[in-house]
Amino acid sequence: MYTILKYSYDQAKKLGVQIQPSKYKNKKIDIYKDGSFICSIGDSRYLDYPNFLKIDKALGDKKRMAYHKRHQKENIEGTKGWYALNILW
Repeated sequence: MYTILKYSYDQAKKLGVQIQPSKYKNKKIDIYKDGSFICSIGDSRYLDYPNFLKIDKALGDKKRMAYHKRHQKENIEGTKGWYALNILW
């Protein structure tokens, strides 16, 4: 099971949503707004920005920039990609 780090909780708070470890296999986080389920994000088999920060900040920043560039078309508010981009990266 994925352990949600403080970075992701802080990002979720900025977006006005609540997060919990996902109930779904291979997903990291379930997102809720006002108690209603919105979506699940993140593949638990891969690292994300908060976890890269624990390893090496420079590497994390490099991976974060690459992720943002690779997923810039998914940056539509309210979509799974948008939540992943803003909570995990």
